[in-house]
Amino acid sequence: MAMLSFERKYRVRGGTLVGGDLFDFWVGPFYCGFFGLTTIFFATLGTVLILWGASQGPTWNLWQINIAPPDLSYGLGFAPLLKGGLWQLITVCALGAFGSWALREVEICRKLGMGYHVPVAFSVAIFGYFTLVVIRPVLMGAWGHGFPYGILSHLDWVSNVGYQYLHFHYNPAHMLAITLFFTTCLALAMHGGLILAASNPQKGNTVRCPEHEDTFFRDLIGYSVGTLGIHRLGLYLALGAVFFSAVCIVISGPFWTRGWPEWWTWWLNLPIWS
Repeated sequence: MAMLSFERKYRVRGGTLVGGDLFDFWVGPFYCGFFGLTTIFFATLGTVLILWGASQGPTWNLWQINIAPPDLSYGLGFAPLLKGGLWQLITVCALGAFGSWALREVEICRKLGMGYHVPVAFSVAIFGYFTLVVIRPVLMGAWGHGFPYGILSHLDWVSNVGYQYLHFHYNPAHMLAITLFFTTCLALAMHGGLILAASNPQKGNTVRCPEHEDTFFRDLIGYSVGTLGIHRLGLYLALGAVFFSAVCIVISGPFWTRGWPEWWTWWLNLPIWS
Protein backbone atom coordinates (compact mmCIF):
# COMPACT_ATOMS: atom_id res chain seq x y z
CA MET A 1 0.00 0.00 0.00
CA ALA A 2 1.40 3.39 -0.99
CA MET A 3 2.28 5.58 1.98
CA LEU A 4 -0.09 8.41 1.02
CA SER A 5 -3.07 6.07 0.59
CA PHE A 6 -2.17 4.52 3.95
CA GLU A 7 -2.18 7.97 5.54
CA ARG A 8 -5.56 8.86 4.06
CA LYS A 9 -7.03 5.89 5.90
CA TYR A 10 -6.16 7.56 9.20
CA ARG A 11 -6.87 11.19 8.31
CA VAL A 12 -9.91 11.30 10.54
CA ARG A 13 -11.31 14.25 12.46
CA GLY A 14 -10.75 14.56 16.17
CA GLY A 15 -7.98 13.78 18.58
CA THR A 16 -6.91 17.42 18.80
CA LEU A 17 -6.08 18.88 22.20
CA VAL A 18 -6.50 22.57 21.33
CA GLY A 19 -8.47 24.34 18.61
CA GLY A 20 -10.69 21.50 17.46
CA ASP A 21 -11.28 21.44 13.69
CA LEU A 22 -9.68 24.87 13.22
CA PHE A 23 -6.15 23.44 13.32
CA ASP A 24 -7.06 19.89 12.28
CA PHE A 25 -5.45 19.94 8.83
CA TRP A 26 -2.53 18.46 6.89
CA VAL A 27 0.12 19.92 4.60
CA GLY A 28 1.08 17.14 2.22
CA PRO A 29 1.90 14.10 4.37
CA PHE A 30 2.42 16.20 7.52
CA TYR A 31 -0.23 16.70 10.19
CA CYS A 32 -0.17 20.26 11.52
CA GLY A 33 -2.53 20.91 14.42
CA PHE A 34 -2.18 23.77 16.88
CA PHE A 35 1.01 22.36 18.37
CA GLY A 36 2.56 21.85 14.96
CA LEU A 37 2.16 25.57 14.34
CA THR A 38 3.58 26.49 17.76
CA THR A 39 6.53 24.19 17.06
CA ILE A 40 7.25 26.07 13.83
CA PHE A 41 6.89 29.40 15.64
CA PHE A 42 9.25 28.58 18.52
CA ALA A 43 11.79 26.76 16.33
CA THR A 44 11.90 29.62 13.80
CA LEU A 45 12.13 32.32 16.47
CA GLY A 46 14.86 30.43 18.34
CA THR A 47 16.86 29.93 15.15
CA VAL A 48 16.56 33.61 14.24
CA LEU A 49 17.73 34.59 17.73
CA ILE A 50 20.74 32.28 17.44
CA LEU A 51 21.66 33.79 14.06
CA TRP A 52 21.22 37.31 15.43
CA GLY A 53 23.37 36.43 18.44
CA ALA A 54 26.03 35.02 16.13
CA SER A 55 25.95 38.27 14.13
CA GLN A 56 26.81 40.17 17.32
CA GLY A 57 29.76 37.91 18.07
CA PRO A 58 33.32 37.88 16.75
CA THR A 59 32.95 35.03 14.25
CA TRP A 60 30.67 33.12 11.89
CA ASN A 61 32.77 29.99 12.31
CA LEU A 62 30.18 27.28 13.04
CA TRP A 63 32.46 25.61 15.57
CA GLN A 64 33.15 28.79 17.52
CA ILE A 65 29.74 30.51 17.61
CA ASN A 66 28.72 30.81 21.25
CA ILE A 67 25.53 31.99 22.97
CA ALA A 68 26.52 32.08 26.63
CA PRO A 69 24.19 32.06 29.67
CA PRO A 70 24.14 35.09 32.00
CA ASP A 71 26.97 35.74 34.43
CA LEU A 72 26.48 34.19 37.86
CA SER A 73 26.06 37.67 39.31
CA TYR A 74 22.62 37.95 37.67
CA GLY A 75 21.37 35.01 39.72
CA LEU A 76 17.89 33.90 38.61
CA GLY A 77 16.94 37.34 37.27
CA PHE A 78 16.70 38.63 33.72
CA ALA A 79 19.96 39.62 32.08
CA PRO A 80 20.56 42.22 29.33
CA LEU A 81 20.07 40.78 25.86
CA LEU A 82 23.76 40.61 24.92
CA LYS A 83 24.85 39.53 28.39
CA GLY A 84 22.85 36.33 28.68
CA GLY A 85 19.32 37.51 28.00
CA LEU A 86 19.54 36.05 24.51
CA TRP A 87 20.40 32.66 26.04
CA GLN A 88 17.32 32.93 28.24
CA LEU A 89 15.03 33.69 25.28
CA ILE A 90 16.51 30.87 23.18
CA THR A 91 16.01 28.48 26.09
CA VAL A 92 12.34 29.46 26.30
CA CYS A 93 12.00 28.91 22.53
CA ALA A 94 13.71 25.52 22.75
CA LEU A 95 11.43 24.34 25.55
CA GLY A 96 8.41 25.69 23.67
CA ALA A 97 9.41 23.86 20.48
CA PHE A 98 10.21 20.57 22.24
CA GLY A 99 7.03 20.66 24.33
CA SER A 100 4.89 21.54 21.32
CA TRP A 101 6.36 18.66 19.33
CA ALA A 102 5.59 16.22 22.14
CA LEU A 103 1.98 17.44 22.33
CA ARG A 104 1.68 17.17 18.53
CA GLU A 105 2.79 13.55 18.89
CA VAL A 106 0.02 13.06 21.48
CA GLU A 107 -2.56 14.34 18.99
CA ILE A 108 -1.28 11.97 16.29
CA CYS A 109 -1.46 9.06 18.75
CA ARG A 110 -5.05 10.00 19.56
CA LYS A 111 -5.92 10.04 15.86
CA LEU A 112 -4.34 6.64 15.28
CA GLY A 113 -5.89 5.14 18.40
CA MET A 114 -2.51 4.01 19.72
CA GLY A 115 -0.60 4.30 23.00
CA TYR A 116 1.40 7.34 24.04
CA HIS A 117 4.77 5.56 24.11
CA VAL A 118 6.44 7.90 21.58
CA PRO A 119 5.52 11.23 23.24
CA VAL A 120 6.30 9.76 26.68
CA ALA A 121 9.74 8.64 25.48
CA PHE A 122 10.41 12.01 23.86
CA SER A 123 9.31 13.73 27.08
CA VAL A 124 12.09 11.92 28.93
CA ALA A 125 14.60 13.44 26.49
CA ILE A 126 13.00 16.87 27.05
CA PHE A 127 13.33 16.27 30.79
CA GLY A 128 17.07 15.71 30.34
CA TYR A 129 17.43 19.09 28.60
CA PHE A 130 15.10 20.77 31.13
CA THR A 131 17.27 19.45 33.95
CA LEU A 132 20.40 21.05 32.48
CA VAL A 133 18.98 24.49 31.70
CA VAL A 134 16.28 24.93 34.37
CA ILE A 135 16.30 22.50 37.30
CA ARG A 136 20.04 22.52 38.07
CA PRO A 137 20.51 26.29 37.57
CA VAL A 138 17.49 26.99 39.80
CA LEU A 139 18.81 24.67 42.51
CA MET A 140 22.21 26.36 42.32
CA GLY A 141 20.74 29.86 42.31
CA ALA A 142 21.85 31.22 38.94
CA TRP A 143 21.04 30.75 35.25
CA GLY A 144 24.77 30.97 34.62
CA HIS A 145 25.09 27.31 35.62
CA GLY A 146 23.31 26.30 32.40
CA PHE A 147 25.38 25.18 29.44
CA PRO A 148 26.22 27.58 26.57
CA TYR A 149 24.81 27.14 23.07
CA GLY A 150 27.72 26.42 20.79
CA ILE A 151 29.74 23.43 19.68
CA LEU A 152 33.20 24.01 21.18
CA SER A 153 31.84 26.11 24.04
CA HIS A 154 29.46 23.32 24.99
CA LEU A 155 32.27 20.76 24.95
CA ASP A 156 34.37 23.12 27.10
CA TRP A 157 31.48 23.38 29.57
CA VAL A 158 31.22 19.59 29.81
CA SER A 159 34.98 19.30 30.35
CA ASN A 160 35.04 22.07 32.97
CA VAL A 161 32.13 20.57 34.94
CA GLY A 162 33.89 17.20 34.88
CA TYR A 163 37.13 18.67 36.26
CA GLN A 164 35.19 20.73 38.80
CA TYR A 165 34.29 17.46 40.52
CA LEU A 166 37.82 16.06 39.98
CA HIS A 167 36.73 12.94 38.12
CA PHE A 168 33.13 12.90 36.90
CA HIS A 169 33.34 9.24 35.90
CA TYR A 170 33.22 8.41 39.61
CA ASN A 171 29.69 9.85 39.76
CA PRO A 172 27.55 6.72 40.42
CA ALA A 173 24.58 8.00 38.40
CA HIS A 174 26.95 8.80 35.53
CA MET A 175 28.20 5.21 35.68
CA LEU A 176 24.65 3.93 35.38
CA ALA A 177 23.85 6.30 32.52
CA ILE A 178 26.93 5.34 30.49
CA THR A 179 26.31 1.64 31.12
CA LEU A 180 22.73 1.98 29.93
CA PHE A 181 23.76 3.98 26.83
CA PHE A 182 26.23 1.29 25.78
CA THR A 183 23.76 -1.49 26.60
CA THR A 184 21.13 0.24 24.45
CA CYS A 185 23.58 0.32 21.54
CA LEU A 186 24.48 -3.33 22.12
CA ALA A 187 20.87 -4.55 22.34
CA LEU A 188 19.62 -2.63 19.29
CA ALA A 189 22.73 -3.39 17.23
CA MET A 190 22.23 -7.10 17.91
CA HIS A 191 18.54 -6.75 17.06
CA GLY A 192 19.22 -4.83 13.84
CA GLY A 193 21.92 -7.28 12.80
CA LEU A 194 19.58 -10.20 13.42
CA ILE A 195 16.77 -8.67 11.35
CA LEU A 196 19.08 -7.95 8.44
CA ALA A 197 20.58 -11.44 8.62
CA ALA A 198 17.12 -13.07 8.66
CA SER A 199 15.63 -10.91 5.90
CA ASN A 200 18.71 -11.02 3.61
CA PRO A 201 19.62 -14.71 3.33
CA GLN A 202 22.26 -16.09 1.03
CA LYS A 203 21.26 -16.65 -2.58
CA GLY A 204 18.99 -19.65 -2.91
CA ASN A 205 17.76 -19.57 0.72
CA THR A 206 14.38 -18.35 1.88
CA VAL A 207 13.79 -15.38 4.16
CA ARG A 208 13.79 -16.51 7.79
CA CYS A 209 10.90 -15.92 10.18
CA PRO A 210 10.80 -14.84 13.86
CA GLU A 211 11.03 -18.47 14.99
CA HIS A 212 14.51 -18.67 13.44
CA GLU A 213 15.45 -15.37 15.09
CA ASP A 214 14.31 -16.63 18.50
CA THR A 215 16.23 -19.85 17.97
CA PHE A 216 19.42 -17.94 17.14
CA PHE A 217 19.43 -16.08 20.45
CA ARG A 218 18.35 -19.13 22.43
CA ASP A 219 21.37 -20.93 21.02
CA LEU A 220 23.64 -17.87 21.49
CA ILE A 221 22.76 -16.68 25.01
CA GLY A 222 20.18 -19.22 26.17
CA TYR A 223 17.19 -16.86 25.97
CA SER A 224 15.26 -14.81 23.41
CA VAL A 225 13.30 -11.79 24.57
CA GLY A 226 11.09 -11.99 21.47
CA THR A 227 10.15 -9.63 18.67
CA LEU A 228 8.05 -7.30 20.84
CA GLY A 229 10.26 -7.69 23.88
CA ILE A 230 13.42 -6.45 22.16
CA HIS A 231 11.71 -3.16 21.31
CA ARG A 232 10.46 -2.78 24.86
CA LEU A 233 13.94 -3.57 26.16
CA GLY A 234 15.53 -1.01 23.82
CA LEU A 235 13.02 1.62 24.95
CA TYR A 236 13.53 0.96 28.66
CA LEU A 237 17.31 0.95 28.32
CA ALA A 238 17.26 4.24 26.40
CA LEU A 239 14.88 5.93 28.83
CA GLY A 240 16.95 4.71 31.77
CA ALA A 241 20.11 6.12 30.17
CA VAL A 242 18.57 9.56 29.73
CA PHE A 243 17.00 9.54 33.21
CA PHE A 244 20.27 8.73 34.98
CA SER A 245 22.06 11.29 32.79
CA ALA A 246 19.72 13.90 34.26
CA VAL A 247 20.24 12.52 37.76
CA CYS A 248 24.04 12.54 37.46
CA ILE A 249 24.19 16.25 36.63
CA VAL A 250 21.45 17.45 38.97
CA ILE A 251 23.14 15.90 42.00
CA SER A 252 26.50 17.46 41.03
CA GLY A 253 26.47 20.85 42.70
CA PRO A 254 23.07 21.06 44.40
CA PHE A 255 23.64 17.92 46.48
CA TRP A 256 27.34 17.06 46.17
CA THR A 257 30.00 19.75 45.99
CA ARG A 258 33.22 17.79 46.51
CA GLY A 259 35.13 15.54 44.14
CA TRP A 260 33.25 12.40 43.17
CA PRO A 261 36.14 10.05 44.07
CA GLU A 262 35.64 11.20 47.65
CA TRP A 263 32.05 9.94 47.58
CA TRP A 264 33.35 6.38 47.44
CA THR A 265 35.02 6.55 50.86
CA TRP A 266 31.95 4.78 52.25
CA TRP A 267 33.06 1.70 50.33
CA LEU A 268 36.55 1.80 51.82
CA ASN A 269 35.09 2.27 55.30
CA LEU A 270 32.95 -0.87 55.18
CA PRO A 271 33.79 -3.15 58.12
CA ILE A 272 34.49 -6.09 55.84
CA TRP A 273 37.87 -4.54 54.88
CA SER A 274 39.00 -4.39 58.49
